[in-house]
Amino acid sequence: MENLAHIDPPPMELIDGNVVMMSPRPRPMHNTVISNLTRVFGNYLLDKPCRVYSDGVDVHLDEKNLFVPDVMIVCNQDIIKTDAIYGAPDLVVEVLSPSTARNDRGPKLQVYGRAGVREYWIISPLARTVEVYKNQDGTLVFDDVYADLPDEDLARMDEEDRKDIHMDIKVSLYDDLIVSVRDVFFKL
Repeated sequence: MENLAHIDPPPMELIDGNVVMMSPRPRPMHNTVISNLTRVFGNYLLDKPCRVYSDGVDVHLDEKNLFVPDVMIVCNQDIIKTDAIYGAPDLVVEVLSPSTARNDRGPKLQVYGRAGVREYWIISPLARTVEVYKNQDGTLVFDDVYADLPDEDLARMDEEDRKDIHMDIKVSLYDDLIVSVRDVFFKL
């Protein structure tokens, strides 16, 4: 029997007019983070106008930039079409893979900022961290890093050091949307 996974062309993105191959199928750790965030965002957004989308939905930012974010929140219903999102999502999450980390932290971060993405998260499943960037005049600027440290590590820290460890992310889209880093990395 033929392996159907290899018939389709490999997944790709368009970054500043250049075709960039995406990483192969995600590993379970990568997918767990995506599933966790989709669930957290989806539960919160049930009765709100914004929608959450996860891996596999194309985002056409302009004629030179076509991305497939791991997770995104879109509040402007006008940019949601039957085949893709045409415009900037409000929040974009990229889960790092070794082959895509350079693009996620470099050109994609710049393009997302110029396009008007309000908040951008870069998640490292291996480090168990979430880097948050917020848009300031068309540039995504580093805001903070959030870490999921084991309880035994937290217990060994003094109170002053524990204050510097941020574990709850205040999402800028809603005043009461707070995501626990533990929920991001649940069952990882």
